[in-house]
Amino acid sequence: MTEPPRPPGSGDPGNYPPEPTSPGPFPSSEPPTAPLSGAPGPAGYPPAGGYPPPTGDQPPSGGYPPPGGYPPPGGYPAGGAYGGPGGGYANNEDKTWSLVAHFGGALGALVSFGPLGFVAPLIAYLTRGQQSPTVRAQALAALNFQILWSVIAFVLLFVSWCLLFLPSIAVVVIQILFGIIAGVKANEGSPYRYPMTANFIK
Repeated sequence: MTEPPRPPGSGDPGNYPPEPTSPGPFPSSEPPTAPLSGAPGPAGYPPAGGYPPPTGDQPPSGGYPPPGGYPPPGGYPAGGAYGGPGGGYANNEDKTWSLVAHFGGALGALVSFGPLGFVAPLIAYLTRGQQSPTVRAQALAALNFQILWSVIAFVLLFVSWCLLFLPSIAVVVIQILFGIIAGVKANEGSPYRYPMTANFIK
């Protein structure tokens, strides 16, 4: 019996000559999968093992971040990252002594009718001012203000028994008013610049 003819390439390669490459627009040395003219070359294909990193509006590998600006999965920062209690104080003791300097100056002016307004800021400065820069700044501001107006109050008080009773009242009102305003600002955690003051102590 005779063997039927085999299709090209399925039999013994020695019996059939290799098929010539079909003519086309590419040279015979270029692989048949080369891109058309104008298309990106081999560099445009993704490297072996994966695709290029995402671009545009594609989500990153870890997914989209949490919506609405929420903190990362690690949680909220520690309490110290938000500052101390009371809006800028390192601790409650600093806040207390700052309030003593301001409100105490106003109270001292009220009780003594002016001349002793500097006593409470001086106590706050000597007690806590050497340990805390915040208390030092607050107490110095109150102390410089109250020293000036305590001297004025003393002079006018001395003279007012005879001639200037009303100006002496005005001086005491000024000491009380601005001492209370500074104390309210200190309670909110913001420093207050006294008007009509002098820097006797630096």
